[in-house]
Amino acid sequence: MKIYSGKKSIEVRVRNLGFWGKGIGLMFRTRETGNLLFDFGSDGRAAIHSYFVFFDFLALWLDSENRIVEWQIVKPFTFRIMPSEKFRRLIEIPVNARNKKIIGFFVGKNN
Repeated sequence: MKIYSGKKSIEVRVRNLGFWGKGIGLMFRTRETGNLLFDFGSDGRAAIHSYFVFFDFLALWLDSENRIVEWQIVKPFTFRIMPSEKFRRLIEIPVNARNKKIIGFFVGKNN
């Protein structure tokens, strides 16, 4: 899936989640799991949490054209993470060696 940040873009491999997957997300998975796509079908605002997620991950909130609305590094066991803007899709990207290029694209190579 190609996502856009300003005039830059990056390709991110994701797995689209069904109904049950959206309820579980990264909970109880390992850091080496794949990137997860939550497609909500319409614009809205909803909070996420990272209970039972034992590693940091990058949350990318996207609009209907896959442009970044907001992003944040989420720490384990955070009660509530709420973007300030409406969004259509959410991608959860585990912070791991396989995602180093993607994380660097948003956060910077030295962070």
